[in-house]
Amino acid sequence: VLQERDYVTLEKKRFYPASKGRLVIAFLENFFTRYVQYDYTAELEEKLDLVSAGELPWKDLLGEFWEQFSAQIDSAKELRITDVLNKLNTALAPMIFPKDEEGNPDMLCPHCTKAQLSLKISRYGVFVGCENYPECKYTRTFSQEGQAGAEGEDPQNAVLGVDENGVEILKKTGRYGPYLQLGEQKDAKRAGLPKGWGFATLTHEMALKLLALPREIGLHPEDQKIIKSAFGPYGPYVLHNGVYASLSSPEDVFEIGLNRAVDVLAQKALKGGGRTSNTALKELGDHPKTGKPIRILSGRYGPYVKYEKINATIPKNIDPQSIDLQTALAYVEAKASKTPKKTPAKKATAKKTP
Repeated sequence: VLQERDYVTLEKKRFYPASKGRLVIAFLENFFTRYVQYDYTAELEEKLDLVSAGELPWKDLLGEFWEQFSAQIDSAKELRITDVLNKLNTALAPMIFPKDEEGNPDMLCPHCTKAQLSLKISRYGVFVGCENYPECKYTRTFSQEGQAGAEGEDPQNAVLGVDENGVEILKKTGRYGPYLQLGEQKDAKRAGLPKGWGFATLTHEMALKLLALPREIGLHPEDQKIIKSAFGPYGPYVLHNGVYASLSSPEDVFEIGLNRAVDVLAQKALKGGGRTSNTALKELGDHPKTGKPIRILSGRYGPYVKYEKINATIPKNIDPQSIDLQTALAYVEAKASKTPKKTPAKKATAKKTP
C-alpha cells in the first residue's frame, strides 16, 4: 500500500521514504502529533488487550478514541492553507532546500535572487515556488535537497511551473516517452521532449519554448510563405511549403534566423529528394509497432492523418502542424476501433455425388 501511494520506494529489499511520504509524515507530526507518537500506539495496544480479555467494553474504547480524534479533525479543518504550508516549510526545509556555507537551508530563489522559495499547492500536489510570484515564475518539483526530482520519484502530473496566463505546465510520461502538457485534458496542448532531453535538466524557460512550437521564423523571400521550425520524429527541422530540411542541433529550432533557414532549405533543394509532396502537410514518422509511415495529408474535406488504409479526420479547430506522432496515433487508433472488420467469405464446398 505504501508503494502504491508513492510514499516509499523499494531498493535492494529496503524501503526509502519518497518526497510524498515525507510530506505526509511532516503534516501528521505537526497537526496530528498525538496519533504518531510511539507512546500512544503502545497505550492503545494495551487497551485493545483489555478489550480482548473482556475487561474493557469495546464501545467505551471506540467512543473515547472518536471523541478526541473528531475534535482534532475539526481543529484541522479551521486551518488555512498558508498556515499549513508555513509549518511544513519549516519542518521540511533541511530536506528540500540545499544548504548554504553555514549549513543552513538556502531558500533564496536562484532565478530572481530577491525572494524566498516556499512550498506551494496546486490541484496536482505540492511544489516549490518563488514567493515573488507573478513577477518571478520560478518553480520546481517538491524533492529532496533541491534536486529536480528525487531518485525513484514518478514525474507523472508533477507541476513544472505556469505560463504567462497562470496555466500549469505538467510533466507527464506516455506510451511514447516523456512530454509536457499545458492546461486541462479537453483543451490541453502537448509537446514531446526531443531525443536525449530529460525532466531533470528541463527548465521552466525551455518548457515554455517547447510548448510554443512550431516557431515562425519569417516569410521566405521568394514566395512570401512562412518558414517554421520544430521537432519531429527525425529530429529538429525547418519547414517551408511542404518541404522539410533537417537542422544540426536542437538549439537551432529556437535560434535559427531567416537567412540561415533559407540557406538550409536551398541546400536541401540542391541535394534533391526529401519529404516533399503537393498534398503532404507533415511527415510524422513511422508507427512504433509496424514501422509504417504516418503522415498528415490535405484532402478534399480537410486535413487528415494517413496510416496504411486508415484515414483519420483531424478536427477543424486543430492546427495540423501542431499534431505530433503521439496525437496522430491516438486519431488512428480511434478510427480503427470504429471501422468494422470484414469477415472472410465462406468457401463453397462441392457436394459429393454418391
